[in-house]
This record gives sequence, structure tokens and C-alpha cells, in this order.
Amino acid sequence: MASPEARLASAKAQARHPRIKPTLIEADLGTRFAVDTVAALKARRPDVRFIWLMGADILPELHRWRQWRRFARSLPIAVLARPRYMGPALASPAMAWLRRWRHPRAGAARWTRWTLPAIILLDIRQTALSATALRAADPDWDTRFGTPAAHKTAR
Repeated sequence: MASPEARLASAKAQARHPRIKPTLIEADLGTRFAVDTVAALKARRPDVRFIWLMGADILPELHRWRQWRRFARSLPIAVLARPRYMGPALASPAMAWLRRWRHPRAGAARWTRWTLPAIILLDIRQTALSATALRAADPDWDTRFGTPAAHKTAR
């Protein structure tokens, strides 16, 4: 995986909406796990309603996250469809637990009024590209965004 700085630079380059502001918030908050990051964000900004966006490729791993049920009870989760991952996402242990709190796509605009836990599966313009494939196609990806990867050796 590329350095946090390189990942941030890449995210900034991809963010096309003025309200999307990639940050290294975990470094600022001193958190490592999602459950702790969300708790710190909510403590810092109690006036803000947060929603967690994740790709369907991550949902099958959610049950392995630290205190994942506490995390799921702390904010709504929106799962973005990814090619080839919806089957495993829907069959995942976390989805088995969250299924009873699933909201229909038609109710997405009302997410700030949902009681927790809450999850929604969203269809998005899909691409088969993955971060792994992008890095493989462009070996200098991490250096183009300003920070050499730790695994690279001097040439």
C-alpha cells in the first residue's frame, strides 16, 4: 500500500465535487480503528451527521473490524456496489446481522433521520478497476503523487 500522503494526493486528484475534501483525519485525531475515528469525529463535531461510505468489496471484511457492531451502531453505512462483490457482500456475516436494518434505495435521501444501526446498498456507476489494478498498471503511481513508497528501492 502506498504511503498515507500519496493516497491523500491521489484522493485529492480524484475528488471532483467541491464538498469532497480528502484528509488524513486519522493522523490528526490519533486514531487507528474506524470505531475510534467515528467516535472522535462525533465528539469533535456533534452538530454533524456522518455516514460511512464503503465499497461492497469491504463489507465481507466488516465483521473482522475492531468492535464492528459498536461501529455499525454509531452511524449509517452506505455500501457502494462493486462488480463481482455483491454476492459475497450480501452473504457476509456483517450483512446477516445488519440485514434487518437495511433501508431501501428509495429512502436514501432521508438517511439523516434513520435510527441506528442502518445500512443501505447503493448502485453507482460501476467500474471493474481496483486500487491494486491501478497501482499495477502504473508502477510509479506513488511517486507521481509526491511520496515514494516504502517498498521501493533506489534505482
